[in-house]
Amino acid sequence: METQVLGFITAFFVVLLATPSLIKVAKLKHLVDLPGDERKLHKRSVPTIGGIIIFSAIFFSYALWFRDYSLFIPTTKAAIAQMAQDVSDFKYLIAILIILFFVGIKDDIIGTAPMKKLMAHFIVGFILVMMAGMKITGMHGLFGIDKMFPEWASALLTMFVYIVIVNAFNLIDGVDGLAAGVGLICSAAFGFLFYIAGDYAHSLLGFVLAGSLLGFLFFNFMPARIFMGDSGSLTIGAIISVLAIRLIELDPAKLPHPLHGLSMPVVAMAIMAYPLVDTLRVFTVRALRGQSPFSADKNHLHHRLLRFGLNHAKTVFIIYGYNLAVIGVALCTATVDPTLSFIIAALTALALPAILFMIKPVKK
Repeated sequence: METQVLGFITAFFVVLLATPSLIKVAKLKHLVDLPGDERKLHKRSVPTIGGIIIFSAIFFSYALWFRDYSLFIPTTKAAIAQMAQDVSDFKYLIAILIILFFVGIKDDIIGTAPMKKLMAHFIVGFILVMMAGMKITGMHGLFGIDKMFPEWASALLTMFVYIVIVNAFNLIDGVDGLAAGVGLICSAAFGFLFYIAGDYAHSLLGFVLAGSLLGFLFFNFMPARIFMGDSGSLTIGAIISVLAIRLIELDPAKLPHPLHGLSMPVVAMAIMAYPLVDTLRVFTVRALRGQSPFSADKNHLHHRLLRFGLNHAKTVFIIYGYNLAVIGVALCTATVDPTLSFIIAALTALALPAILFMIKPVKK
């Protein structure tokens, strides 16, 4: 655990110490988001390039504390395979983060055409699936299906999962501290599960992301002094998608005995409960209204909470609690059938937000 803790602390202090300077530079160069649009919730100009420091802290800390395999001589075939996978994931992760970072930072500063962003996602998806070999190979017992998918189906499903997750984190970045806090919960949960499973490389990645987001929350929580922008949300979404795909493929037998029956697909979805549920609901509502799924509106769950008269801080704490509750339900149903566990977790995840839309909000 020593390396994971060092990675967490390093990322945390990089963000904590460097962000004030970034805020000053952003204001001097007018790299800020101005109020005025009715969808914008802030009342003053706020720098939008916080993703620069999140990306830099992750890049620096992960590279610094990634295990030195020149000092590690594997003694089994399993150890050799794990070493090869970890090095491969490290290499390709750095590659995709650089692509998404530059796409995001361009969008934060001067804007990026939707087609160019879509092309970048396809390139990243190709690297992950075809070059890095990150694929969801089957249902792993969910819905009673445990068979392997055909190669083409596995590739398409993994690409779809990546695009959904990365866009989900981009969509929830609408309230001070929301995307950073939810990302912190997700990354810490992934990091802990990988650690107890003995996958220290992916555990380090989770804790490095968690450390950077905790540091960022000091400046992004209400009232936000800086926004993460697309460069930050795309970075978070990409890392979470990699961790989710790898967790789905993790053998539950590597976990401690009480968790041997855990359905990894269910746990992965539960960890990302809020981004997934909010994105599903928003896309469904827009489709039913004949709108583009990517059109902007004020129909997110956090907007609904704000209509009840809650401020940003109370809104995000409620959402944090919601996400933690769904994770707890998934872990508590570890010993039951994977399909039943999924149904229980899904009903919990869907029922709690549904209550918000059954209650009449406060009129303003």
